[in-house]
Amino acid sequence: MEVSLITKKFMTDELVNENIRFKEVLVIGPNGEQLGVMSRREALEKAYEGELDLMCVAPNGNPPVCKILDFGKYRFESQKKAKEAKRNQQVTEVKPLRLSPVIDKHDFDTKLRQAQKWAEEGMKVKVDMRFRGRMITRLEVGKQVMKDFIAQMSEFAGVEKSPSMEGNTMSVVLSPKKGK
Repeated sequence: MEVSLITKKFMTDELVNENIRFKEVLVIGPNGEQLGVMSRREALEKAYEGELDLMCVAPNGNPPVCKILDFGKYRFESQKKAKEAKRNQQVTEVKPLRLSPVIDKHDFDTKLRQAQKWAEEGMKVKVDMRFRGRMITRLEVGKQVMKDFIAQMSEFAGVEKSPSMEGNTMSVVLSPKKGK
């Protein structure tokens, strides 16, 4: 049987069939049995006899390990697993919210409602309070506004990162409660 007549080309950077450039490889059969160390040519012939492909699974081994398998089926299964993993992955979004130490009651309530809505949707909320100009001298006023906001949000979200000062900005991160 002539090997060059039955070549299967895959447009991929993986070590499959003719892309394998090792002189000798350890071959594993389609059912998982070890077939032993063979030359590359013998291994390819063995794979082509069963109308399968030779794929290098451990190129850094000594000798490199290759497995006889249906590469199309293998690639399909791995893509399917990757899609499933991506679908099950949860990405938590962090929504920013900015308060002021001299915020009015109505503005405070509006921002509170927005933060509650985000927490119910399962998003984290990062609340920033920027102190501008002389406001920095009245940190206790800003801390009180932040405490009130956290207290109002306690039903919907818990404090993940407690209030801390970074430059002229006080920040807190609230994460949604699991029961909601």
